[in-house]
Amino acid sequence: MPVQRADARRNYARILAVAEEEVAAHGADASLEQIARIAGVGSATVRRHFPGRQALLQAVFSERIEALCARAEELAGAGDARAALLEWLGALTTYAASARGLADALVQDGMATDDPAHVNACSARLNGAVDPLLRNAAQAGAVSPDVTVTDLVTLVTGIALATEHHPDPTAEAHRLLALTVRGISPQG
Repeated sequence: MPVQRADARRNYARILAVAEEEVAAHGADASLEQIARIAGVGSATVRRHFPGRQALLQAVFSERIEALCARAEELAGAGDARAALLEWLGALTTYAASARGLADALVQDGMATDDPAHVNACSARLNGAVDPLLRNAAQAGAVSPDVTVTDLVTLVTGIALATEHHPDPTAEAHRLLALTVRGISPQG
């Protein structure tokens, strides 16, 4: 990748900072034109750095996704596979419920998974990191072997979307996750 000029790096950083604020305020459908206006750049500059909405959302959420992946990797060696998976699902629920737009971005990405050209790098990274946790839980008999990472992410994103306008979305999301867990892994 060629080295960017200093002004291009500043534009990228400014666009990303504004995008984070706009996505937090308006969700995954935040206006790209509004982001450009607030950042003080043209929409062509935004598109040069982020060729589409998904690329921009990937950049906005990449740190949160990396933290979730790191946590999954830490938990993969835990002795209690069920507890490890549930702890990770709790972390995903907290992120999805507190980071407005993350659930939308994961849902939008999930709709594109039939076409490898449209798979979001964040979702691919997330799936790869969580797969060992899920495999361990399935081998331990804590979840059905037919449960997939996509199933779990879909459940959590659905919960986050359903609780987005609740007075305490994170608490409500965790309450609904507990109900869901009793359905997919009724032990303990």
